[in-house]
Amino acid sequence: MKHRIVVLGAGYAGAFSAGYLARQLHSDDFEITVVNAEPDFVERLRLHQLAAGHDLRPRPLAEVFAGTGIRLRVARITNIDAERRTVTVADGEGIDRLEYDTLLYALGSTAADHGVPGVDEHAYHVAARPAALRLRARLDELGEDGTVLVIGGNLTAIEAATEIAESRPGLRVGLATSGELGGWLGTKARRHLLRAFDRFGITVHEHTTIERVEEATAVAADGTTFASEATVWAAGFAVHPIAAASGLEVVPNGQITVDRQMRSVSHPDVYAAGDSAFVIGDNTRPMPMSCASAGYTGMQATTAIVGDLTGRKIKATALTYFGNHISLGRKDGIFQLVDGDARAKSGALCGRSAARVKSAIVATSGWAISHPTFGRPSHRYRLATTREHSLDVVGA
Repeated sequence: MKHRIVVLGAGYAGAFSAGYLARQLHSDDFEITVVNAEPDFVERLRLHQLAAGHDLRPRPLAEVFAGTGIRLRVARITNIDAERRTVTVADGEGIDRLEYDTLLYALGSTAADHGVPGVDEHAYHVAARPAALRLRARLDELGEDGTVLVIGGNLTAIEAATEIAESRPGLRVGLATSGELGGWLGTKARRHLLRAFDRFGITVHEHTTIERVEEATAVAADGTTFASEATVWAAGFAVHPIAAASGLEVVPNGQITVDRQMRSVSHPDVYAAGDSAFVIGDNTRPMPMSCASAGYTGMQATTAIVGDLTGRKIKATALTYFGNHISLGRKDGIFQLVDGDARAKSGALCGRSAARVKSAIVATSGWAISHPTFGRPSHRYRLATTREHSLDVVGA
């Protein structure tokens, strides 16, 4: 029998990892199945653009994986049994159970409501394609006369607020954050950020914690009420609870606890990548949930899988950030350089040049996902006769 590898999720981490494994492992010895709830690859980095009204190029996963030997299963994952090595999925034809020898968990994350009343019922978010389309429909209903309030002060909140304000100038856009807008940025970058918000006419409410969302208002902890016909919740991310229910060891927020090679510390035949993985970066801090983390952890996980199954040495992928890219609409942006401790440096690239850099990175990521056989090696690795998990790590 072939060694069965099942990849859960086909976002940045899952789709890239599946393609990498397909071009590294010999098809005579391995079969790779990808399970994803949607038939298309979703460019999550561009979902705020989709919500604002821009159409994105479709990337059907069936076309992405064509010719790779990867089996695509479009279905929802309903259960994982880490002891029996099975994944239960559901689609239009019913319920099925997939068996695996190696599992790569890359289900990503969604918006975190932090238990705030009314978020699920009345707020919108841009952490998934259906949610972004729902927000887009609401903005279409508002037309050129409406009030939008974005909740949050992170990169997603900033990008959503500026994209909506630029694409729909008739709307009155505000942003409420519990801290200081762009407080983590260096002086140059924050000055540029505030100028961009002024240019777009976005009203900023700093040190404002929203404790309740209603149909047409958001209520702050001090009782202040903000009118909002479309409240966009962008106050952080949460992972799917299915990992915690599977028997895998997780941290309190539900992320899977992994070692430096992205192996589950409780089940070494399970690997995790992207937002689903709790891993300590090279700066001794937990890696944040982000597309960059998906790239780093996905590469480390796949390198470890190939090494563990074929007996090859495992190289350590650097888990280090160099900066934060922030879009401020289509023609403006910021690239904030950070040091080894993820603190902002004085240097930053701002304006059209930063926007072009961000656009190029997003385009390159999308292209890499859509070309999984790019760089296919002339020789693909066979399954080792003894499949003991290798701890011989190069560069660790």
